[in-house]
Amino acid sequence: MPKYQKGILHSRESMLSLMHRWLDLLVIAAAFFGTLHWNDTPLQTEYILCVTASLFLFYLISDFSQLYGSWRGEHSLLELRKVASSWATAFAAVFAVDYFLLPSRTLPNTDGLLWFGLALAGLASHRVVLRVVVRRLRSRGINTRSVAIAGAGPLGQRLANTIMNAPWMGLDLLGFYDDMSVEPVSLDGTSVRLPINGNMANLIAEAREGRIDKVYITLPMRAELKIKWLVDALSDTTASVYLIPDVFVFDLLHARSESINGLPSISIFDTPMDGASRVIKRMEDIVLASVILALISVPMLLIGLGVKLTSPGPALFRQQRYGIDGKPISVWKFRSMRVMENGANVVQATRGDARITPFGAFLRRTSLDELPQFINVLLGDMSIVGPRPHAVAHNEEYRTLISGYMLRHKVKPGITGWAQVNGWRGETDTLDKMAKRVECDLDYIRHWSLWLDLKIVFMTVFKGFVDKNAY
Repeated sequence: MPKYQKGILHSRESMLSLMHRWLDLLVIAAAFFGTLHWNDTPLQTEYILCVTASLFLFYLISDFSQLYGSWRGEHSLLELRKVASSWATAFAAVFAVDYFLLPSRTLPNTDGLLWFGLALAGLASHRVVLRVVVRRLRSRGINTRSVAIAGAGPLGQRLANTIMNAPWMGLDLLGFYDDMSVEPVSLDGTSVRLPINGNMANLIAEAREGRIDKVYITLPMRAELKIKWLVDALSDTTASVYLIPDVFVFDLLHARSESINGLPSISIFDTPMDGASRVIKRMEDIVLASVILALISVPMLLIGLGVKLTSPGPALFRQQRYGIDGKPISVWKFRSMRVMENGANVVQATRGDARITPFGAFLRRTSLDELPQFINVLLGDMSIVGPRPHAVAHNEEYRTLISGYMLRHKVKPGITGWAQVNGWRGETDTLDKMAKRVECDLDYIRHWSLWLDLKIVFMTVFKGFVDKNAY
């Protein structure tokens, strides 16, 4: 492949981004030396090496995570989250080397924590200040871009709504250009009626005259020939051209862009557990499961003894479930029934089920039968939070009845989940109940974050153990 064809998608680094890059390094260094001054800590050679290593790591991590791309069209919270995670990763790496590998500690704990906090506050605050200044400039017509949308269909209208509802982006929307329509378009949820300024030929003419800074092409995928013609014609202008893919016809699950040796692709269904997110999720599971198992070890022994004394059979049993990516796992539970079904036909428990022992009924009502699954979490088969694992027989039944059912296996199954704390647990005697549970599971995957996990754990403590549907 010729060199000019490699790396089809590139991020642009403006002077503003370059200023951000150097200002970030200055903030981290200033926070470091400010900490030493505040605590009257004498400067040593080891400290210089420490701050240099942190600056180098932060530079690499932020560059890899594309922190310094254009944030014009993104919410400020996304930028703040990315810079916070980059600095936390760099600091944690330096701290870990200092704490575990070096023969003597370089920085006292108080100095290290103060440095981290000051640097984080500085990295965030100068971005917030800059955003406020830029927004005020854009409200006065400074630093704005005139944009046009090629295609007045549903995708174009969706983009127009997004632009109109976010004036802080500084995008001055001129209107639509469309070959099939001439009437103004009413945007959903607003009183705005955007004009059709002409057809595609008019768009090209106005772009050549320099009236348009950005053109967003929102034509459907079936209009491949027209898109190619439009892109070729716009190459004779100075307008920046963006192709908005018509992937919203699909029910996206954590979609993202990916490059395959320079060839861009867009995932339709993907998992959020990738890269740093996967490490964070695993650390969360290990820490929480270890603490919880230490607290419940004695109650678990008593429960196991209670199961043995109240009915014949083992205290624990394992049932086959689907784990992440649909791979089979064995899930531990306290036995609550007189039978241990684990075959092709598994009948869901119902209210007053004769198979449930009296002590087992108590365990199921309080969810105590699930406690051994914290062992599954430590082994890496499950997570604390995630879609509840269903029996293999139920998976095979519902995957043909509910669209997107198997996508709930894009993450590890959990002991508790978004569906459970929202009341969709227990028996699914109707297809609608299972569909609601799956809807919650997919919603969790789309919006996964560490904070969402902690929220679900918190909600589980107060409303997730005992439920009217738990039997």
